[in-house]
Amino acid sequence: MTGDPGVDAVIRQWAAENEKTAEEREIDRITSAWLADAPQQPPGIPGQRARGGARTWAPVTSADPDYLDAMSRRLPEVPHDLLVAAAGWWQMIGDVAEAEQWWDAGISPLDQRALDYRAAGLTPGDLSRRLGPMTVLQHLRRGSAPAWCVARLARQQKAS
Repeated sequence: MTGDPGVDAVIRQWAAENEKTAEEREIDRITSAWLADAPQQPPGIPGQRARGGARTWAPVTSADPDYLDAMSRRLPEVPHDLLVAAAGWWQMIGDVAEAEQWWDAGISPLDQRALDYRAAGLTPGDLSRRLGPMTVLQHLRRGSAPAWCVARLARQQKAS
């Protein structure tokens, strides 16, 4: 899938949790049909409906479409709902260009640990730097704390 065992495990877990049985799909179909037949009430307090207010609710999207496009190009096999959830977190990183720098550095679009890495002071460029025999990204994937990596990089910089 993505090459990162932790992210692949998240995809498998999400797919298993969201997989529906035939009975659940039938329940959803019946519910949708029933709701489609129900009379639609305009929003608002019943006594005020005739006097004004919005006729429909404004649609709310939790994920920036630019993020979704960028993520779906990189992970076309991942379900859309999972990408929407992940995009909501990536939007906190900044713009799509910065997120793509993290992705190009080896972080999967589904890996939310980049938020922790960034908060600790790491940048996408730091992930390929070497700390001993391994890169920073390899250390992080093996469980090293982001703050430890930042401290080692700072010490390495001082020694140079």
